This record gives sequence, C-alpha cells and structure tokens, in this order.
Amino acid sequence: MQKSVAGFYVAAIQMISGEHLQANLNQAAMLIRQAVEKGANLVALPEYFCLMGAQPQHKLSIQEGFGEGVIQQFLSDQARQHQIYIVGGSLPLIIPEATRISNSLLVYGPNGQCLSRYDKIHLFRYQTAHEQYDESEVIQAGDVIPTTVHVGSFKMGLALCYDLRFPELFRAMGPIDLLVIPSAFTYTTGKAHWEVLLRARAIENQCYVLAPAQGGRHENGRTTWGHSLLVSPWGEVIDCLPEGEGVVMGELNPQLIMHVREILPALSHRVM
Repeated sequence: MQKSVAGFYVAAIQMISGEHLQANLNQAAMLIRQAVEKGANLVALPEYFCLMGAQPQHKLSIQEGFGEGVIQQFLSDQARQHQIYIVGGSLPLIIPEATRISNSLLVYGPNGQCLSRYDKIHLFRYQTAHEQYDESEVIQAGDVIPTTVHVGSFKMGLALCYDLRFPELFRAMGPIDLLVIPSAFTYTTGKAHWEVLLRARAIENQCYVLAPAQGGRHENGRTTWGHSLLVSPWGEVIDCLPEGEGVVMGELNPQLIMHVREILPALSHRVM
C-alpha cells in the first residue's frame, strides 16, 4: 500500500506477546517498521504489548514511573525515528503511594513527546469453570475522565479493551473522528462479542475504530482472540487480521465521516 500525499493512514499492530520484555520490544519494532513502510502515519500497539506474563503479578516486574523507563523510551524513540504518531498499547505505570499499578495507554507524537495518557478505568473480571481473570488483583482503576487527543487533523478517543463494553464512555468524548482501543480479548469473549462491539461503537459514534489486539497462543498458555480491525464510520470492516502477528491498515477519509453524519445526523438527534 502506497501512501498518498494528502492521506492519513493508520495501522493496528497485532502481536502474540510473551514473557520477555526485550523480545516483545524487538517484535513491536519490526512490526512498526512494516507499518511505516506501508505508509502509516499512526501506528497503534495492542494492550500488554510489552509483556504477557504467566501470572498477573509479573506486570509488577516491568512497572515504570511516568516519564521514565525502557518501555516509554522505546515508544518515544519509535515515534521520533519514524516521524509518526504511536499509540502505545498499554504498559504498567507506578501509582505513587499505592500498592497496585495503572494499566496505561500513552500517545507519542512525531517529535517523540508524550501527548496524552489514559489509565484504564474498567477492569476486566471473568470467571467460568475453565477460565478466570481479575485485573483488579494488581491494577488500580484510573479516574473516570474521557480522554481525547488530536493527531493531525483528527480528534482521537482513547480506551482499552474491556472499556469497549461501556458505550457511555465514548459518548462522553463528544464527536470524535477516530477511536483507538488496544486490546487483549480472551478467545472466548472475543469470539462471542469482539467484532459486533467494535462495529457498534463505530456506528453509534459515526467514526473510525482502530483496534489492535493480541492474537494467538502465548507462552503463558493463554489464547487471545486477535482479529485486529479497522472499521469505517458506517460500520464496515475495512481490514482485519484473524490471528498471528501482523499489520492492519487503512486510510482515514474525513469526507466519509462528514457524509455519514450528514445523511444520518444521529449525533445531533441525541436528547440525553
């Protein structure tokens, strides 16, 4: 795919992150480079791109203070090196005077500066006879603050994984052009709900949705659903990678956003 002069291309990176930080960073760097070679202006990494450990507590081994650390330096360097926007999946950040960490999404601009931070507010809990997850064991929920940032001429909203199930968060962002939701959906919940929820968020907000995901069998034995997607403001899937590592890409068309909102002005019809 060749980038046009006026186009703004976005890419979702799909990974199968393992238990070793440097190996994950190396893999992310390779996939970012592939996206840039295809013309990406913005590259988004999946949730927990830097580590998928055997136990939830393993996140504590790579926690960083905000503004310092190997992972944040990596994201800054990648953005500066390639002159792109980087949506940094998620990483564990220290919360001063707290025993738990935040699951944080950081956005970097082409100059390598951090433009925005979002701390995940909805913490995933799921339990059956065969599977059990509880993010609150090591993660502290962030403040309920809808987070947006401008990338180029587009207003981008930020969320993480389980947030996808709470549409009121995205309504509170106001009209947005692009919603980015890095995720690590389980195979079970992803198979049942992933695509329909992403397409619903695109349709109801009349915006693009970019969803980078973990997608495969991990070293820790967990299987993630994958199916990284780019969805149009009309709810159509533009690109998808079912499983394995790779890149999902497409061009944002501001005229399409305007057209959808003109022919079906649902956002202006809201009464609540």
